[in-house]
Amino acid sequence: MAKTAGKAPIANLVRPRAVQAAPIKKPLVDTRPAWEKNLSGPQRDAYLAISNLFKSYGLESLANKIFDYVKNGYSADTISILLQETPEYKKRFAGNEARRKAGLNVLSPGEYISVENSYRQIMKQAGLPIGFYDSTEDFAGFIGNDLSPTELKERADLAVQATALAAPEYKQALRQMGISDSEMTAYWINQSKSLPFLQKTAATAAIGAEALQNKLTFDKSFAENLATQGVTSQEAAEGYARIAQEFGGLQTLGQIYGQAWNQRLAEEGTFLGSAQATERRNRLISSEGAQFSGSTGAARGGLAQRGGAV
Repeated sequence: MAKTAGKAPIANLVRPRAVQAAPIKKPLVDTRPAWEKNLSGPQRDAYLAISNLFKSYGLESLANKIFDYVKNGYSADTISILLQETPEYKKRFAGNEARRKAGLNVLSPGEYISVENSYRQIMKQAGLPIGFYDSTEDFAGFIGNDLSPTELKERADLAVQATALAAPEYKQALRQMGISDSEMTAYWINQSKSLPFLQKTAATAAIGAEALQNKLTFDKSFAENLATQGVTSQEAAEGYARIAQEFGGLQTLGQIYGQAWNQRLAEEGTFLGSAQATERRNRLISSEGAQFSGSTGAARGGLAQRGGAV
């Protein structure tokens, strides 16, 4: 049969599809913890039981040791005994170490934690400040000295009573120093331990007072940080006076040049030596051109005359 005129051969019409390379499969990474990959049956059950128990003691850090002991075939009782000899366990139950040295009976973990919880509840009811006798390290001393929760409650009640019955003038003076009733109660319970709290509170209040006296904001958290850094009342007075003196001028310059200036920057430069804050302050002062006049020029002139770092 004759070929149809004008039609291309079929072979020319069929174009082979591009061959696509098969995607390379990356090997899957097993991200399961070691115990889940390596333990099964009774060993797995033993690991979970022991690790959960010690987690309830606040000893999650012993998980790897528990895994090694279980994997090596130790019994649950043997593992518990071995873990009690670790530095982590002895630190967590430090009160027991003191009791052992004093010839007192050692408390079981359950008894130990129960006594801690009683202590914590007593301190909370007494309204003591956070950080004062509310940690396991604090309670270790009580437990090591065989102080019962009943005895501690009697002490706390007496301290609360002493605070309530203190002379009004005495309490007023302490409050003016920034010392609260709860901190006063802490002082009656343990003067040596509470002294750092009282000193820090008094220093924080003094720093805050200088900020307020200069019509600036008192940020308690930042003031506490300054007190911790050792900023004195005199240094706070000088620093906040300088901040207040140039604050308005720097804010104006910041608005003009699009580089915001705020109290925190001023504080960080003045008290903490922040290079970023100091650089911005100096840049704002030097950026004001001679073309500006009036209040802005006056602001620049006043700031330039003061000079120096923030």
